[in-house]
Amino acid sequence: MRGDSAASAPGRSGARPERPVGRKTMGSRFASLLEGGLLQGGVQGSPVLRLLLRWVRRPLLPVMRLWRRNIQLRVVATTLLMSLGVVLLLGFVVIGQVRNGLLEAKVKASQSQATGGFAVAKQKADETATDGSPGDGNPQNVIEWMSQLVSSLSSGGQGAFDVVTLPPGDDSGGGRGPRASGDVNPNKSVPEDLRARINTNTGAAQSYTRIRYSTHKESQPALVIGKQLNDPNGDPYELYYLFPLTQEEKSLSLVKGTLATAGLFVVVLLGAVAWLVVRQVVTPVRMAAGIAERLSAGRLQERMKVTGEDDIARLGEAFNKMAQNLQLKIQQLEDLSRMQRRFVSDVSHELRTPLTTVRMAADVIHEAREDFDPVTARSAELLADQLDRFESLLADLLEISRFDAGAAALEAEPIDLREVVRRVVSGAAPLADRKGTAIRVLGDQQPVVAEADARRVERVLRNLVVNAVEHGEGKDVVVKLAAAGGAVAIAVRDYGVGLKPGEATRVFSRFWRADPARARTTGGTGLGLSIALEDARLHGGWLQAWGEPGGGSQFRLTLPRTADEPLRGSPIPLEPKDSRRNRGLDDAGLPRGSGEKSATVPVQPAAEQRSPAHTPLAPRLPAATPTADPTALPGNGARVVPRPATGGPPAGGTANGSATGPTGSPGSTAGSGAGTTAGSGAGSSSGAETGRGNSGGTAEQGPKDAAHSGVPGRAHRAADGPDEQGETTRGR
Repeated sequence: MRGDSAASAPGRSGARPERPVGRKTMGSRFASLLEGGLLQGGVQGSPVLRLLLRWVRRPLLPVMRLWRRNIQLRVVATTLLMSLGVVLLLGFVVIGQVRNGLLEAKVKASQSQATGGFAVAKQKADETATDGSPGDGNPQNVIEWMSQLVSSLSSGGQGAFDVVTLPPGDDSGGGRGPRASGDVNPNKSVPEDLRARINTNTGAAQSYTRIRYSTHKESQPALVIGKQLNDPNGDPYELYYLFPLTQEEKSLSLVKGTLATAGLFVVVLLGAVAWLVVRQVVTPVRMAAGIAERLSAGRLQERMKVTGEDDIARLGEAFNKMAQNLQLKIQQLEDLSRMQRRFVSDVSHELRTPLTTVRMAADVIHEAREDFDPVTARSAELLADQLDRFESLLADLLEISRFDAGAAALEAEPIDLREVVRRVVSGAAPLADRKGTAIRVLGDQQPVVAEADARRVERVLRNLVVNAVEHGEGKDVVVKLAAAGGAVAIAVRDYGVGLKPGEATRVFSRFWRADPARARTTGGTGLGLSIALEDARLHGGWLQAWGEPGGGSQFRLTLPRTADEPLRGSPIPLEPKDSRRNRGLDDAGLPRGSGEKSATVPVQPAAEQRSPAHTPLAPRLPAATPTADPTALPGNGARVVPRPATGGPPAGGTANGSATGPTGSPGSTAGSGAGTTAGSGAGSSSGAETGRGNSGGTAEQGPKDAAHSGVPGRAHRAADGPDEQGETTRGR
């Protein structure tokens, strides 16, 4: 295993690795640019660019949010886009076909008209040459003949075409200039490439052009067909027919408009149809989602309205059947849980009377044990010790039954948690001395004030501190306080056996122990941490655990400064800074990438060299008000144990409730494993005198607690001690 596996174990069990405050995971540099205006390489963008991006992003965010949440909108929008694409494609195809058809018909008609005109022009030239009228070579006669030819040819078109004659190439000799009908500008209307083609071959040629006029008349597209002919004198000239395409252009525009109108109507109609069709499917789904939310909120009588016999109707029937079965099962579980809670409460209360009688008789026997033989005296001590555990278990059962029944009440008042910590540390000092453990307190320079129930907070901390001492293997135990924002936190750190992967959440389960195969011959009741967890929840706070095998563990209690104020983070990170992962060590205690040995926990002084005084393990915090650790605020990955439904078991918890240690000789304290008494009573720990009072996870009861037995109880501790084989296990 790598060194980070232990550190990541709490993450697999609910306490994920923590990350700094405010870190935003963005999928791309563009997203980062939108968030903070950062350019490539982390360079801050210009204010103008950031303002522009902010201006563009602001109206897009609601649209994107609506797009992600509304499936009906996505389906309809997709249908509209696809329909629009299909209509555009069909429109282009139809318009292309219509345009080609119109032009093909126009070209055929124009070619027929031009061919006839070329034949007439040739015939007139031949007739004139035969008559010999312009045969004398007079240019004036040729010009007149050319003008008459243009007028004669264009008169038959009735505006359907124009006729233009041009001299071949640049030759304008003989006074033969361009001639045209209908105010056409011949030099600008006939393309040069067409003239070049006509001059190089004897056949007719055609091209598309725009007819330009000598007047202010607007130009128009046209088809021009030309051919080189000879005049009566035998000199070549160019004859062109110009056919305007105005009518074809109007027809094509009409087709385009018709297709656009029809296409728009089809797209809108398809969108409306898609909206109606999707609505028929989405509406039942939305109803099912809303009813599911109400079912999860506890309104188990909600059902879907079913109409018809189609697939949606079958879905509604199946949903209603599922809801009915869930309601039945939940009701059965609630009844069973209620019966179990009532049974535990009744049994616990009913056992108090015989237990009181047995306690009184056992006390009498225990006080007279010196008059018995050694075997009987030892039996009297064992009887007293087991009665201590029985009383503690009974008190814990009564307390947990009050939590299950919702009868636990919070008596919150402003308290300084430093005073609570001092009382807990002082009460655990004798046990720490016997274990050779020094309890260090950090962060107590400034007041740490919160509205809380002092008795319940002290009970939680006593469980955590005594557990840390019991399982710390003689190493230091660190209690750290911090406050920041609207939260206060107390963390208890030990360097003992630690927690295996997956145990950080199971440790809060009722009657859970690390090794289920072992019998609970010593240790607590198995309810201490469960009750501590419920106390934290009653305050609206968190009780979380972190640990690594062989590297110790840390329990963190986070409470709001003001009662009923929601928590947003903790001033203390759940994973301590001296964990293996933060120190760069693997599970074997070796530096990552190195074969040299390294200590898995900070070096501990010998027991005889340590003073029980609370010397700091690390430099004390500055006198200024502690600030929140960034890794402990929202998004840190720390597990917040959810509060279970009323009547159900808690979401996890252990057990570290009251327990007694191994008993000693008649000259030793009968409750030597208990350490000191933190409640009422004598609580002594010397000689054969029995420590009386309340101690441990739930032993300290207020005057209103029904768990008060009426008879002073023997001192017992709030954590599991070493068992008969000498092993130390964190357990039930």
